[in-house]
Amino acid sequence: MHRMAMLDKFKELLKSKKKDRNIALLIDGPNVIRKDMRLDLVQVRKAVEKHGTIKVSKIFLDQYASDKLIEAMTNQGFEPIITTGDVDVTMAVEAMVQVYNPHVQAIALMTRDIDFRPVLVKAKELGKETIVIGSEPGFSVALRNTADLVIMAEQR
Repeated sequence: MHRMAMLDKFKELLKSKKKDRNIALLIDGPNVIRKDMRLDLVQVRKAVEKHGTIKVSKIFLDQYASDKLIEAMTNQGFEPIITTGDVDVTMAVEAMVQVYNPHVQAIALMTRDIDFRPVLVKAKELGKETIVIGSEPGFSVALRNTADLVIMAEQR
């Protein structure tokens, strides 16, 4: 087989694998939904969907989240998870549930927080692809360097 034909066949195989990839998208609400950041979560979903099918889509919020915010997140296709404790702990537990979910091939975390690095490390050890959606300012370099794929969220 000609080298170019082999390369084209390999590219097609990669494209078909992306379409078959199920993704769990988990968003650290207090860390990324802030007035000073103005992130467009619809665009975030679209960027993640380029890499597979989002099967789990959850946003983690604290008990101070307004009913209006909760409704907006639901309308955008996210399942709001409200916690009275530390949002990071609740999100990390859910991330590990998804790491062990046999129907999910990739874990996508939207956060800027280095606290999630151990989740990424464990996910990779167990054969999951890792995606981090981050934004500036304050996006952890260690988190960025640990993920298989980094998507930078654009501000409106």
